Amino acid sequence: MEQRLNTTVKIAGVELKNPVTVASGTFGSGAEYGDFVDLNRLGAVTTKGVANVAWEGNATPRVAETYGGMLNAVGLQNPGYDVFSSRDIPFLKQFDTKIIVNVCGRTTEDYVDVVEKLGDEAVDLLEINISCPNVKEGGIAFGQDPKAVESITKAVKRVAKQPVIMKLSPNVADITVMAKAAEAGGADALSLINTITGMKIDVERQRFILANKTGGLSGPAIHPVAVRMVYQTANAVSLPIIGMGGVATTEDALELILAGASAVAVGTANFNDPAATIKIIDGIEDYMVRHGVSDINELIGIVK
Repeated sequence: MEQRLNTTVKIAGVELKNPVTVASGTFGSGAEYGDFVDLNRLGAVTTKGVANVAWEGNATPRVAETYGGMLNAVGLQNPGYDVFSSRDIPFLKQFDTKIIVNVCGRTTEDYVDVVEKLGDEAVDLLEINISCPNVKEGGIAFGQDPKAVESITKAVKRVAKQPVIMKLSPNVADITVMAKAAEAGGADALSLINTITGMKIDVERQRFILANKTGGLSGPAIHPVAVRMVYQTANAVSLPIIGMGGVATTEDALELILAGASAVAVGTANFNDPAATIKIIDGIEDYMVRHGVSDINELIGIVK
């Protein structure tokens, strides 16, 4: 008799059919991948960052390949809330998958504005990107100051109608301090890690490769850091975690789950292999069969 597998997980009360989503900024808002990936198979689609107005992003060049990963300084280019709500949400609603909207802003008021507007939309979860520079506080990212993390979480939670996931930056001395600050602010879940700040220099031309000088490093190179930070966070707070950072294979995804993540997001791997998410979903089911595990939830955080 065929073993029946339960791959459903819950993030802040929202049930995903499996623990696999995509990382914001690597999948557009789904339409770009529609010809390559059956979006109905994904546990959720996480959209590109959405601001209250259109952002142009940074000067080019803004993407560079590195050993084991890539650097990006795209600068959260997006068409703004109005285009997103009229074009992207209707597209995603056609599919049997949950919708996680990534929200970005330059001030607390920007975030609150987008979250308020999303209150009436048919989306399931909000992921708040606090790696954005806080223009009112001299440009340091919201996510690098625990007081700012708690305060922006509280501000967003006051107006949010959907559960709030705070996306943590790894560019800090102690990730658990930020996780606890988000928990104190009322966050419903956490996602981590965002990109690690890096730099690449063209030695022949003796200049920076990115116009922005620095960029966010993603891809397999950062995966061990993500595993460590997910593990630390899972053991410091009681919130569900979406783990991400260099997830390219089933093994990568399972590492994060065993470390304490309830779900995982595939990012840079989508550029290299648009079917990466589907291969990982199938791979997790194969692993469950091989290990005699009938419920994915039995694996979450069991490595101590």
